Amino acid sequence: MRLLGKQEIEDIAVGAALLGTGGGGDPYIGKLMALQAIEEHGPIKLIDPEEVPDEAVIVPSAMMGAPTVMVEKIPSGEEAITAFHSLQEYLGEEIYATMPIEAGGVNSLLPFALAARQGLPVIDADGMGRAFPELQMVTFYLDGLEATPMVLSDEKGNSMVLNTINSVWAERLARGATIEMGGSVMLAIYPMKGKDVKRSAIQKTLSLEEEIGRSIREAKEKNYDPIDAVLKITNGYRLFEGKVKDINRKTETGFARGTATIEGINDNKNEELELNFQNEHLIAKTKDKLLCVTPDLIAVLDAETGMPITTEGLRYGARCIVIGMPCDPKWRTEKGIATAGPGYFGYDVDFTPVEELVGKGEK
Repeated sequence: MRLLGKQEIEDIAVGAALLGTGGGGDPYIGKLMALQAIEEHGPIKLIDPEEVPDEAVIVPSAMMGAPTVMVEKIPSGEEAITAFHSLQEYLGEEIYATMPIEAGGVNSLLPFALAARQGLPVIDADGMGRAFPELQMVTFYLDGLEATPMVLSDEKGNSMVLNTINSVWAERLARGATIEMGGSVMLAIYPMKGKDVKRSAIQKTLSLEEEIGRSIREAKEKNYDPIDAVLKITNGYRLFEGKVKDINRKTETGFARGTATIEGINDNKNEELELNFQNEHLIAKTKDKLLCVTPDLIAVLDAETGMPITTEGLRYGARCIVIGMPCDPKWRTEKGIATAGPGYFGYDVDFTPVEELVGKGEK
């Protein structure tokens, strides 16, 4: 166990935006909520999954909805507490700790705000190792754990308990409710035991995010290339360098969907990269070559600062470097690819690991 203060939250926010592959909600909003909670309630306990008792009840906390909506509909924090307390009452058991459901944007940081206000620890783990747009796209689902019972809560005071036959139906019903509740809601979801966290969660994700954020900060302070540092930490690859030429983005069916076109510069001059996203970046390709595809991670970084750029933050003319990173091995299984691979999202390509697409030794 260790205590997290403001600097650790600042670093985690940067790492969360990077591992969030463009999605997971605006990390700036989550960071502000976590910092305010620390200001009011003191440092937050971060515990290793191995420290969690096997029979302890664990409930991840998260936001569901389109990231573009959350920019205008900022949560107060009460929504998460309402959802959390409602699920605890429904379960009839005291909740021991919370954790992120994904390594992405706001969803890596909201559990800190909740934990600080409730006096709970946060577990150093998550359910994806990145961000994905749908509720069943978690390692918990791959390992047979169910999303429900779950609670959705909005800023108006509405909350609802869902019990579904499986996690795919949880996604379908919760997505419809989210749209009716204004496009974004807070969730208490995937209630599980400590032993489930140990066997199913992606371990030490928050520490990895902190390391990524710290490396970018220190690179700026010491005047060296932050992107090289990030690639070393994540085993990632430079995919493309260019300027955003066009961005087509719309919010529909509860997601931020779109395409970004990046005009190549330097080594990529006379090329164009197309990025397709659904909350998160899912496929990166040029006219002639597939560069990276889900469930591997695609992130867009500012070419000067190395700071991650979210899908809603992409702007015309922005100079950026696109990187690809290998996903957790759980996602490269048959069930993992069926759940969050290119075929699920309608892309007519087979999943190929990023290291094979780029070529070994070309980091």
